Amino acid sequence: MGGINKARMCAELEGEFVVFLIGARILRPWKIWKWRPVAAAMRRMRSELEARPELGLLHAQDFNGFPDVMTVQYWRSFEHLEAYARAENHEHLPAWRSFYRTVGMDGDVGIWHETYLVAPGRYEAIYGGMPTFGLGAAGRLVDAVGAKQEARQRLKAAA
Repeated sequence: MGGINKARMCAELEGEFVVFLIGARILRPWKIWKWRPVAAAMRRMRSELEARPELGLLHAQDFNGFPDVMTVQYWRSFEHLEAYARAENHEHLPAWRSFYRTVGMDGDVGIWHETYLVAPGRYEAIYGGMPTFGLGAAGRLVDAVGAKQEARQRLKAAA
């Protein structure tokens, strides 16, 4: 994590992008043999995506609050996200198949995701006294001055 930005900053990201939320809920924590492989698979996927920026992941950030774990991911496009999810030669598809074969819907570990397609002018972000974070890490941070001081102005500027 970088240093603290001591100014009001806003995020900019050129073009359309995807916000992808993915997580798990550990419903029976004593069944470590069920949820540990899920955590290990997520680490392998993350490492692969960070090592291969051409796959389309712009930034990811984890949030853990037992029994829920979640990662917020920013992707260049839905096509990048979908291609990664379906690729036989990447970490996701084998892990997904293994999960459904060994855990499935038995109630020990729940998994979920939500996908949001974001167009220019349909988002805004503000950070004050924060290290680079979230959309600001996926795109770039700029000073929230002039026409970027208020949420409505930032939305217009993004369009």
